[in-house]
Amino acid sequence: MATISKNKVGEETYLLNLGPQHPSTHGVLRVLLKMDGEVILEADPIIGYGHRGHEKMAENRTYGQFLPNTSRMDYLSGMLANHGFCEAVERACGIEVPERVKFIRVITSELGRVSSHLLWAGAYLLDLGAFTPFLYTFDDRENLMDLLNMVSGSRLTYCYNRIGGVAADITDEFIETCKVFIKRMRSRWQVYEDLVTGNIIFITRVRNVGIITKEMAFRYGVTGPVARGSGIAYDVRKAEPYAAYDKIDFDVPC
Repeated sequence: MATISKNKVGEETYLLNLGPQHPSTHGVLRVLLKMDGEVILEADPIIGYGHRGHEKMAENRTYGQFLPNTSRMDYLSGMLANHGFCEAVERACGIEVPERVKFIRVITSELGRVSSHLLWAGAYLLDLGAFTPFLYTFDDRENLMDLLNMVSGSRLTYCYNRIGGVAADITDEFIETCKVFIKRMRSRWQVYEDLVTGNIIFITRVRNVGIITKEMAFRYGVTGPVARGSGIAYDVRKAEPYAAYDKIDFDVPC
């Protein structure tokens, strides 16, 4: 639904409902847009459509029974949510997990993180009108999902972590396949550089759009990749390391 209002002579703005069910939102979200042609003048997010009752379900389940819910709260980062929930329970209950488990959790969580980023990048570029990169990101992601399926028995909503450990140890096959994937993924960076980063259409459509300055990021409490995109070298894996992150040397990308 759109309503049109006239301002000055020859100028028209209109209100457009984006969602709550719309292909470009990649989830259940409603945004009320004030538009001038194709230019968004104002965007008012209207929240509440995505609630699925996880909190209520948690009220009448044990910690262990709630484990399958964790990967469904954000199905693109299911392994990370599953991992984080287990760590929260372990800290609350004073449970110490074996060193091997800590490293296994880091490996599987980071593979899950790359899988999530690949889907975001592909879908984002598709929204911008670039179809080819979407095919490449999903090709890489298929390899990742097969890899995580090998150790967890699932391709998307993982329940691999357990309170106190993991469901099963990793195998030699998993380790070797993981090494092959890492080598392949590193070889793809140049492909993405050529297809996306240096693409003039991509640059034109995103440059100076949705800028979040450092000051704004601090004011709104922005974290994660969004904060790092604003030049803030903060990563909870460095600042408050958990699992085996304190034993791994890595740079914080900004």
